[in-house]
Amino acid sequence: MTETFPPANFIPTASAVEGIEVYLPAPAQAAPHQVEVDFKCPQCGATTAYSAADGGLTCSHCGYFQPPSGPAVGKRADEFEFTVETMARAAQGWGQERKEMACQNCGALTSLPAESLTNTCAFCGSNKVIQRQAPQDVLRPRFLVPFKLEAATCGQVARQWLGSSWMTPASLQKAAALANFTPIYLPFWTFDAICSAAWKAEVGHPKTERYFENGEWKERTVTEWRWESGQVRLTIDDLTVPGTARLSALLLGKILDFDLRALAAYEADYLAGLQAQSYDIPLEQAWETGRQQMREQTRQACVAQASTAQVRNLNMNLDFSEESWRYILLPVYLNTYRYEDKTYQVMVNGQTGSVAGQRPVDWTKVVLVLAGLLSPGVLLMLVGLATVALAGIGVGIAGFGFLVFILGFVIGSIILMQAYKLDDA
Repeated sequence: MTETFPPANFIPTASAVEGIEVYLPAPAQAAPHQVEVDFKCPQCGATTAYSAADGGLTCSHCGYFQPPSGPAVGKRADEFEFTVETMARAAQGWGQERKEMACQNCGALTSLPAESLTNTCAFCGSNKVIQRQAPQDVLRPRFLVPFKLEAATCGQVARQWLGSSWMTPASLQKAAALANFTPIYLPFWTFDAICSAAWKAEVGHPKTERYFENGEWKERTVTEWRWESGQVRLTIDDLTVPGTARLSALLLGKILDFDLRALAAYEADYLAGLQAQSYDIPLEQAWETGRQQMREQTRQACVAQASTAQVRNLNMNLDFSEESWRYILLPVYLNTYRYEDKTYQVMVNGQTGSVAGQRPVDWTKVVLVLAGLLSPGVLLMLVGLATVALAGIGVGIAGFGFLVFILGFVIGSIILMQAYKLDDA
């Protein structure tokens, strides 16, 4: 019997003796964990898509419906500890064959269904994109909250929100309606921890004292500072930190009213026909953000424990314990629209319908309203000054005009601050 040399699965290695070849068994290589899912209808063979209304896979051609395979796990969803072992056990990839779209304008990386033909970035609306095979070397989400809001309802809610302020242009709803809302799963990290802190601070206590001045006794209020200390134990549950830097953290914070009791175990079926984004903020960076937020919550708990609200020179020793994390996907509708050569973004919570976004301000409207508030007071003061010689009548008119002007100025200042806040959103 003839045997091949070297034997199968053997590779050459360094030899200590010149002229002698040495071989050793090749190391075992684990195959990457990939599962291909084609989402084809078992009845007619057409491409299926996830349905927000019933939570299953619905064929848009023949109406065949496949119910979701598993119930919601909610708050019972497993969590990971911060250990090397759990990181090594965490699955990678999307669990299905997908494409990745790289935006050349804003840099966003979006995961697409393998059959998707879209060429527009959901984050900035740019068509300068490159499509390639999605990588399988990132952590796989363990849980997600399924879409509940239908696209048609989402568009209606967003258009109502866009027109809810008189400061926005009248044509804004029409401009925003030209862009479609894109359903996309966004990455988030959730963190749990117990924060134990010992604190010490000076606490101010108001005190009334009498003093003698200019030949008489008077009273005044002074603050007496006393040292106080205490212990705080705060349990943080499901602190949610965005896993992407492609969207405004301020806007995302306004739609984070997700009900995590609806968390379901991640399955590739939920991504049928939908876009998803992998995290670009890694676990370590998100955890540091989470720790800062936990530290601030603990500091506020220490201040609240003091006997009065006046606290200074706070010293806090904080320990974290029982830290754990989850990598989840949350449903969001994104709409990127253009108005007067500027790009604006609107996002809608795909579960609750909460809306946040950017709206341009019609400054012509604002200026006209401000002029309308200030002009009556100015006119009355001018009339009063012009008639001041008429037996004092002008003085009264001017005084009343001044009060009207002050009232208009206060209201106008509030409107102006609201306009700047809206424009800077």
